[in-house]
Amino acid sequence: MCWRSGWDRLLCAGWVEMRDILFLAHRIPYPPDKGDKIRAWNILQHLAGRYRVHLGTFVDAPEDVCHIDHLRTICTSVFWRRLSPRVAALRGLRSLVSGASLTQGYFGDSGFGSEVERTIIRHRPSLIYIFSSAMAPYVAQQRAIRVILDMVDVDSEKWRQYAETAVWPARVIYSREGRALLALERRAAANANAVIFVTSAEAKLFSSLAPETSDHVHSVRNGVDVDFFSPSLEFANLMDDRPAIVFTGVMDYRPNVDAMTWFVDQVMPRLREEPRPPCLWIVGSNPDRAVRALAGPDVRVTGRVPDIRPYLRHASVVVAPLRIARGVPNKVLEAMSMAAPVIVTPQIRVALDGCKDDELLTATTPVEFADRVRYVLGGNAAHLGARARERVVSDYRWDASLVALDKLIEEAPTAPTAGEATSYPSAFPILA
Repeated sequence: MCWRSGWDRLLCAGWVEMRDILFLAHRIPYPPDKGDKIRAWNILQHLAGRYRVHLGTFVDAPEDVCHIDHLRTICTSVFWRRLSPRVAALRGLRSLVSGASLTQGYFGDSGFGSEVERTIIRHRPSLIYIFSSAMAPYVAQQRAIRVILDMVDVDSEKWRQYAETAVWPARVIYSREGRALLALERRAAANANAVIFVTSAEAKLFSSLAPETSDHVHSVRNGVDVDFFSPSLEFANLMDDRPAIVFTGVMDYRPNVDAMTWFVDQVMPRLREEPRPPCLWIVGSNPDRAVRALAGPDVRVTGRVPDIRPYLRHASVVVAPLRIARGVPNKVLEAMSMAAPVIVTPQIRVALDGCKDDELLTATTPVEFADRVRYVLGGNAAHLGARARERVVSDYRWDASLVALDKLIEEAPTAPTAGEATSYPSAFPILA
């Protein structure tokens, strides 16, 4: 029995013809085990329940090839290309000569471009959903098809922030990438009918950087599976009996590495003076050399784990001390959904504009972080986790978050945005 309302009810009744959508993702959206893949997977799954979705994606990890078959169970068709990080990096370096961004060169693959063209000719999609501006050049000339560009966050701003703390020659390269990538983002946004970001703050930032696109910039926030990340589920405690500070994330991602290096160097020494010193658990895949070097008597580096929920369930406090942050880290929403007390930096807090001070704590300096951790470990924040859970259930479930996307798909203009298609540098092979 079909009981859903609105657009779903019309589809179920057969009153609306199911349309074709081309979904382009720079990274295979399954399994949803980190950042952008979590968002891509939930949006892809959402769309596949309403439309005929044709997925085009890159696979950059050999172990992920086996997941293509699963994606074919929800998508009408799937085409993919293996992305060799070494070959892609060489393409990116060639962009230094052409003037294109490293990102554009990295994801420029003529074979993938041919598959995009064949899919458009064969299935004639009424909408192209672009996940990441890196994929936008593949459809820059498709002016007769509506395009929604999901940038997630302003990636160029991240590179600008990298440059601020880097030394030569990395500072020069990062600064150049920030400028070149912003130019790509602006071209991609100009060629799209709608541009979406994960938060209103990111949308506002991009509108200030690209004012010519501000009339079709929107936000569609991330969500979390509140049944999967639920404090009512029981898990064995995989940590020892010391108070546990937990951080989760992919540990070769520069902002995460920076956050943990800073926290271990600046905050942990202050907490070692406590009567019951806590232990920091760094939980996440691919810890790089700098992260592995942090391991010690009161710092545990787990590497990849099959399930992060046991760590969140038994955490005394979860920290997200990211100093370089774009959008809403899923790690924060997941911890809040598990009713864990969470301490974040202002860079993350600004993205959680719907949260109140009694739902999560904010800290900036080492002293503030240490004080907030002591506050939680002292039993003064018993209410924090429960209220955080309530906020997530109320405002950050995926079904609630994606209502805005449904509305955007239904109401976005059918005509292309004004002006001619904006061209891309010839470093992108398929458009040369």
